[in-house]
Amino acid sequence: MTNNLSGPAGRILAGILLAAVATPAVAAGVVNVYTYRQPELIQPLLDAFTKETGIETRVIFADRGLEERIRAEGRNSPADVLLTVDINRLAAAKEAGVTQPLKDEAIEANVPAEYRDPDGEWFGLTRRGRVVYASKERVPENAITYEELADPKWKGRICTRSGQHVYNIALFSSMIAHHGADYTKNWLTGLKDNLAVKPAGSDRDQAKAIYAGQCDIALGNTYYVGLMMTNDKEPEQKEWAAAIKVIMPNANDRGTHVNISGMSLAKYAPNRDNAVKLMEFLASDEAQRIYAETNQEYPVEKGIPISDIVASFGDLKADSLPLAAIADHRQEASELVDDVGYDDGPSS
Repeated sequence: MTNNLSGPAGRILAGILLAAVATPAVAAGVVNVYTYRQPELIQPLLDAFTKETGIETRVIFADRGLEERIRAEGRNSPADVLLTVDINRLAAAKEAGVTQPLKDEAIEANVPAEYRDPDGEWFGLTRRGRVVYASKERVPENAITYEELADPKWKGRICTRSGQHVYNIALFSSMIAHHGADYTKNWLTGLKDNLAVKPAGSDRDQAKAIYAGQCDIALGNTYYVGLMMTNDKEPEQKEWAAAIKVIMPNANDRGTHVNISGMSLAKYAPNRDNAVKLMEFLASDEAQRIYAETNQEYPVEKGIPISDIVASFGDLKADSLPLAAIADHRQEASELVDDVGYDDGPSS
């Protein structure tokens, strides 16, 4: 039998079909995930969730612009859960109005208050320390503070990625929270003057620069060291990792600055019940263990064991400053980076 869509009845049917395509289906067995996290980093978690619940996960990955996309999609957005990295991006999603508050006892029991939004619009899943990578050959020190990075003794010996990158903005925001804007501006000026080269590249590139002798210390996240150490596809990264040691700044006083990966419930989540189930799973003991082993990160939940590689970095005494307080200073930190011309590199 052949369907004829050329007549009036056919046009009505075609309109119904078009509307069905244009409007996201609410499927009992589906949850739609928008993520900034690399797919390979979260797939083991999503696979475990599907195995446990039978709920299929559909993933849209992007390295930028997910908040704008969800906002443009409006009420027709298929997004159920937003997975992202960095407190600044989590706060930006909330401010963009693309998330909704969630009150969930299971999630709150596993995610400490300092790693979740007071209004329930984002929750931390993993932690990473913003640490110092130091040359094993050229740096005898095994202790350092962030404040000391502005000491002239490090002149020409430091490298970092852009000061405007969200990982550095979060660190600089924490300095404002602890010391105030005037101190932080002077500190940033000193840090800039100690740079060996103009800020560029990724955290992995900073380890590469130390390996190549371009600088002696750098700022980087802990988990990148673990990923380099286990990178069989690009074995040269193992050499970069072998050239550095991890120093936890401020381990003897307020603690090392930590950032998070996290999750939010999308504002118009069409599969809300499934989205909440996924979020509860991601905050669970099982998911925290998977994260710790596969991504070389620190769980947010207390008592979950870390990987042997992460343990080799030494004890992480985390700064207890709530991440929401850090997010409050991110615009000010960005302006200070521009004010001191940080990304222009060291003065000639």
